[in-house]
Amino acid sequence: MSSNVPISSNITAPTPQNTPLNKAPIALGLSRPTVPDITEDNEQNDTEEAKPELGGLEQQMLGMVQGKLAGLIGKSSGYIESLPIDVRLSVEALKGLQVKQNELQNQYKRECLEIEKKYLALQMPLYQRRNAIIAGETAPTQEEIDAGEQYSIKDDDEYVPVAKGTDPTASGIPEFWLTALRNHPGISELITERDAGALKHLTDVRLEYLDDKVEGGKPGFKLLFAFSPNEYFENDVLEKTYFYQEEVGYSGDFVYDRAIGTEIKWKDEQDLTKEFEIKKQRNKTTNRTRLVRKAHPTESFFNFFNPPVPPAEDALENGDIDEEELEEIEEKLEVDYQMGEDLKEKVIPRAIDYFTGKALEYDMMDDDDEFEDDEDDDESGAFEDDSDEEVDVPARRRGPPKGAANANANPEECKTQ
Repeated sequence: MSSNVPISSNITAPTPQNTPLNKAPIALGLSRPTVPDITEDNEQNDTEEAKPELGGLEQQMLGMVQGKLAGLIGKSSGYIESLPIDVRLSVEALKGLQVKQNELQNQYKRECLEIEKKYLALQMPLYQRRNAIIAGETAPTQEEIDAGEQYSIKDDDEYVPVAKGTDPTASGIPEFWLTALRNHPGISELITERDAGALKHLTDVRLEYLDDKVEGGKPGFKLLFAFSPNEYFENDVLEKTYFYQEEVGYSGDFVYDRAIGTEIKWKDEQDLTKEFEIKKQRNKTTNRTRLVRKAHPTESFFNFFNPPVPPAEDALENGDIDEEELEEIEEKLEVDYQMGEDLKEKVIPRAIDYFTGKALEYDMMDDDDEFEDDEDDDESGAFEDDSDEEVDVPARRRGPPKGAANANANPEECKTQ
């Protein structure tokens, strides 16, 4: 979801005043055309160029082999069946042990979920206090301000404390959540210029866990977006609920089952998930004209509350969904679930870091960890340095290694809110 953005040490976080509504265009990397020299070596190249037919044949054979191998995935090679009976009995015994291990892993993850719920309850007074300061319902205390400045000084040697002599007031922070969401690399891609007008009215984003102990209850969580009265929709709160499957997956973690969202009650001609087109139609008999207004779906952050629906089991078994359509659905589901997880794990707990832009630095470091340098890059010498100028590499703040938030915890760590 995330996009790679270079982060400098003197980064200026976007604010309601300096955040551009439109995304910057992505420059296209175009290769230079090359013209071979006319030399005697070209005679050798001509003979080498007579090989495409063989290459095409090799490609077809490779495709056939890959197809055969793909068909063998998950099928028995016959090795297990060829083992002596007493060895096969031992293999079955290990499967039985694995069943018990899976049961313990499932119990462990459920206990982790209970710990998350416990610490969310402990953090709730802090979230309520945060919301009161953002909304301008109360003034921050001097103790809170001092703690924040000490945190900033420890984090940034060049930090300049706010000038003294001004008493804190209940002034609030305009467009706090809009700015925080725009500073998340993935979510910002979903926010259009039209969406920004509605998201200026976003006053709070909260997390609640589902009660899976009630009859028919499933594990999961709910995201709540609170809005002040606005000209776009009538809802005070928009909700998005994510359900987990009852059992943990093969990796030992909860697996998403499905998601549901609030039906948005749009006011007249304010639906941000649609674009309206007015067409002129002429009556063939009377020659009179009329204007027809047609709605078309369009990209919008608010499509988040109308999540994609996983395909039904029957449709998958009967082959009613082709491979391309299935891949598209799976991609949409993955993006939707990742966005919900990022809101739950990152944006809500560290909203101030996303507002100031500090979280961007750590997000970009996480992205860099997913890529490796290719040692064989440009061995052909097809690329040359564009200039002799040295490029300054922006400094980045050192953060904890990815996945090392709880270094002393069990490798299958409990995530706490």
